[in-house]
Amino acid sequence: MSEHHQLDPLILGRRVRHFRNQANLTLDQLGEQVGKPAPYLSLLENGRKQPKLNLVMEIAAALDTPIGDLLEPTAPSRRDQLEISLLKAQSSSLFDSLDIPTIKPSAKVDNQTLAHLVGLHDALRERASIDSAGSEDVRRANGMVHGVLKANDGYLVDIEVAAREALVNCGYEGEGPFTSRNLLDLTASFGFELAPIEDMPSFARSIIDQDNRRIYIAQRNELRTRQARKAVLQTLAAFVLEHETEPDLDTFLRQRMETAYFAAAVLAPEDSVVARLMVAKENHDIDVEDVKELFYVSYEMAAWRTVNLLTRHFDIKSHLIVSNQVGTVIKGYANDGVPIPRDEYGGIETQRLCRRWGARVTFDSTEAFDTHHQYTDTPEGTYFCTTHQEAGRDPANAITVGVAFADARWFRGRDTDKRTTSTCPNPTCCRQPEPELADRWANKVVVSARSQDRILGMLAPDPYPELDMPEVLAVVDAHSGAS
Repeated sequence: MSEHHQLDPLILGRRVRHFRNQANLTLDQLGEQVGKPAPYLSLLENGRKQPKLNLVMEIAAALDTPIGDLLEPTAPSRRDQLEISLLKAQSSSLFDSLDIPTIKPSAKVDNQTLAHLVGLHDALRERASIDSAGSEDVRRANGMVHGVLKANDGYLVDIEVAAREALVNCGYEGEGPFTSRNLLDLTASFGFELAPIEDMPSFARSIIDQDNRRIYIAQRNELRTRQARKAVLQTLAAFVLEHETEPDLDTFLRQRMETAYFAAAVLAPEDSVVARLMVAKENHDIDVEDVKELFYVSYEMAAWRTVNLLTRHFDIKSHLIVSNQVGTVIKGYANDGVPIPRDEYGGIETQRLCRRWGARVTFDSTEAFDTHHQYTDTPEGTYFCTTHQEAGRDPANAITVGVAFADARWFRGRDTDKRTTSTCPNPTCCRQPEPELADRWANKVVVSARSQDRILGMLAPDPYPELDMPEVLAVVDAHSGAS
């Protein structure tokens, strides 16, 4: 048993209380034997203290109980299991959103009432779960995530702090790319071993074997270095940020955003990125490409780190859009007032960009994979943007970082002569054909659209890929060393 193993403090506390009562010891009597005051042991038994392994061993000896019995991952009784389930349900984000008082599972609450309360919480969680979500639920939850980012100007201070602490723990000094050695050291600092395997299921980013403390990822020939670093860091983020393991939809999307943010904050550390951007701003030469090259991250991740830090450190508001060739927004963020189309909940994913914007103009450029700089006049003002298509992605996505005209002076490419005018959402801008063209071809053209993907999307019960758990467990078992 390693000290790195994550003991459930509620279960451990209940097992200590169970065996203490069997031994007919008071908290004071146990405290005298292990050198801890009764109030500390009370907190431990109530799951509010996580003891180190050597203290657990001392408690086991004082109670004349095998340490394995204390460390069993199950509650010692049906009553304890009900109380633990209720306490965990009342500590979830879903419960917080209800704005109702908690109920203390005291001795006055009988088992039948406890079972009823736990059943209600389970049913509520099931109704709010990912599996039961429809497209409108996803849009609403996605809009909430956008609201969180915008309210914080794209900067999440708690995650920046967690990333900084993680870097200190693995000895990374913040200069140059985060190496494979750094990644192994960081993984080890959380008590895990990194294990590349050839038979990683295609639907899984990583698999965690908590019993053997391993994180399985695909072999490097299947997963490039940059992708591997991100996959491992997003996996570790769930532990670092203490994410819920059975989140409701809102929490799932927020946690998904937070794990991506944590990975980026580790691979492109705040202090180092800010120092680079500060020099670039002094030279009127801010460019995402420099962050990409300095930290060996993808252009998209470098773009996210740039916009994460621009407002916080330089008072520059900005926007970031990842979109495809037909202008459909895949993901993005904005706090600069740019008129990105939004759904009724404030989300921008699946919305269609104007044809005049750089994110779409770049696909028709003769220099498609060069950086495209452009000014766009819109009903909300003029915006400068830099658009880049990442090579090696099929189909290609465009990554656009932009700012209002007044802040263009700080960016490389500001001297471009490319300029367009967009009047969207006015349909005459680009949504409707020119009147002369429409008249000429009225009732003469029929389009046969590719519909299979759309039909499959409409048939799908939910927007998330199913996990083939038999395959996952077979892979873990094969690599566990178990006979």
